[in-house]
Amino acid sequence: MKILGIDTSSKFLNIALSEDKDIIKEESYLLDRKHASWLVPKIKELLRKSRVSINKIDAFIIGLGPGSFTGLRIGVSAIKGFGVASGKPCVGVASIDAIACNAKENDRDIVPIIDAKRGQVYSAIYRRKGGLVVRLSDYLVLPIDKLISSIKSEAVFLGDGLSLYKDNILSADKKASFLEERYWYPGAGDLIKLGFLKVKKAKKTNMNKLAPLYLYPEDCQVRKT
Repeated sequence: MKILGIDTSSKFLNIALSEDKDIIKEESYLLDRKHASWLVPKIKELLRKSRVSINKIDAFIIGLGPGSFTGLRIGVSAIKGFGVASGKPCVGVASIDAIACNAKENDRDIVPIIDAKRGQVYSAIYRRKGGLVVRLSDYLVLPIDKLISSIKSEAVFLGDGLSLYKDNILSADKKASFLEERYWYPGAGDLIKLGFLKVKKAKKTNMNKLAPLYLYPEDCQVRKT
């Protein structure tokens, strides 16, 4: 099964092609706000390099965010278009789950933070268990100080929110650790690995239910599941 994974939730366009969960080709492009112009050309370029026709793609996976509203709308719309045109399954995966996969620590909480503007961050709390990254909280949008106060264990932080809030975290938690910027963004290969079982189970996609992960403050409280 050939799968095309795409993420447009950040300033990067991330694209990957796989055979089942084995990644054939993965590329990342810094586009800022130019996803609309470059998404389809970059997909065509990756498929050309891989010598795979779009007609040979068996399923599509899209990163649902949270992140840039405009980028997410562009990515989800493109995947829906591919799905409608091809009749192939389309599934969504939270981009923040893929960010969490960039952290390899087994003995700390993993906390991605994404700038949500207006003094807020998108986040969730994860931990590696048996080689898998498991989400321990709801998806969150809240001020950084409230997020820090909700974390009860030693943690490693990653995500573009660090460019704004690293000092806040350090002032509250001297034991906090941080990943470098190259680990702050979701990889399309990780989206494919996370969404692979969904794709295998998918038969016909309900396009109305395929939507970006929009978070609102009144809906977000830390709750273990």
